Amino acid sequence: MQAMTLRKLHPPTHLLRAFVMTARHDSISRAAEALHLTQSAVSKQILELEGSLGVNLFERVRKRLVLTPAGLRYEAAVRPLLAQLEAATLDVITSGDGGGALHISCLPTFASKWLIPRLPDFQMQHPQIALHFVPFAQGYTFDRADLDCSILFGQGHWPGAKAHYLTGREVMLIAPPSQKGKHWLKKPQDIAKYPLLQHATVPQAWMHWCQAHGVTNINPLAGPQLDQFHSLIRAVMAGMGLALVPRCLVQDDVASGSVSAPLDDGYTDDSGYYLCFPEAKTQLAPLVHFRVWLDQRLKEPWSSSSNLPAN
Repeated sequence: MQAMTLRKLHPPTHLLRAFVMTARHDSISRAAEALHLTQSAVSKQILELEGSLGVNLFERVRKRLVLTPAGLRYEAAVRPLLAQLEAATLDVITSGDGGGALHISCLPTFASKWLIPRLPDFQMQHPQIALHFVPFAQGYTFDRADLDCSILFGQGHWPGAKAHYLTGREVMLIAPPSQKGKHWLKKPQDIAKYPLLQHATVPQAWMHWCQAHGVTNINPLAGPQLDQFHSLIRAVMAGMGLALVPRCLVQDDVASGSVSAPLDDGYTDDSGYYLCFPEAKTQLAPLVHFRVWLDQRLKEPWSSSSNLPAN
């Protein structure tokens, strides 16, 4: 009797996966494709789960499968548990020596321009830690089991997260490469001669810069909008105009001559990159090592990728 009760309260994971996938797609056929099973197999698994629970989880409405009220509650509870189980299993598989895994999301430009070129150094120092990048979406949620931390851009305030400042407040005004060592941009007021490229999610950047430099003869909100700092840098390289970009993202491009910084005046803004994580994971060993490593790399002069150790 006790064994029967435990079995009823602990349905097999393959039945739960079939249920969650069917609920996600509202279709047995699409769930079968995602699970690489036949429609018949998925249908039997759903019926087996419903029979075990003694509850109908789906009903058919206008040729579509729709969750019943009980199914809605069950799916909301089961989905994060399956994600947590998968994350824990992946952690064990990839770090059998006890090092652990760190699941991280990162803004694409910071990842490609700063973080990834330096990760070989982290791997060399911490070979026992496996880094797994979670697809970055605008915004974040730490209620998913497969996310331990996220590198975000802002002013350091995100509900439900601790925010550890990394870098990015130091801003450079970048311009197309100078011609024959000369540049027409010699003082702040000269930006009126150029289009001002705007970052779609940092719309006040030029306004703050103009206020700090006493520039009043332009509209700081006018200009083409782009959605990533990487796009801004490429647009400046192509000669589209001027942009304000965190120094940490563009210093190598300035050094190589791909863009110029004719007014490198040490301007700072109030937004930057932060390592964010939930309070509950503050002492997570891989996260602690990653945070310490980030701080060490950011203390280096210019923190350039050229400082990487040779292989």
